[in-house]
Amino acid sequence: QVQLVESGGGLVQAGGSLRLSCVASGRIFRIDAMGWYRQAPGKQRALVATITSGGSTDYADSVKGRFTISRDNRENTVYLQMNSLKPEDTAVYYCNADLLLGVTRMRRDYWGQGTQVTVSS
Repeated sequence: QVQLVESGGGLVQAGGSLRLSCVASGRIFRIDAMGWYRQAPGKQRALVATITSGGSTDYADSVKGRFTISRDNRENTVYLQMNSLKPEDTAVYYCNADLLLGVTRMRRDYWGQGTQVTVSS
């Protein structure tokens, strides 16, 4: 079994910062891409940022210059540093991992349970 567990969400005022963390555990051979997605009420889940095992990153236009994604490959952890937060960043943030399972080497896509980020104006 593989689990992704997020932490670090909460309530913050506009202009503030939060740091999200996501740890992957279980029978994992290798994690390739990891990423963060978010879903606001009444909207579809959308990409926030992704990072490859080599460190290449990609960001949604709406967060460029404010959010930074990083990862620790030894700890199977991905982070999202969020600065200059805006009320429109309010959403449930989900961690995602594209990985190879430990025994079968089969490729699977896993999601965390989500962590709420609320930005007040």
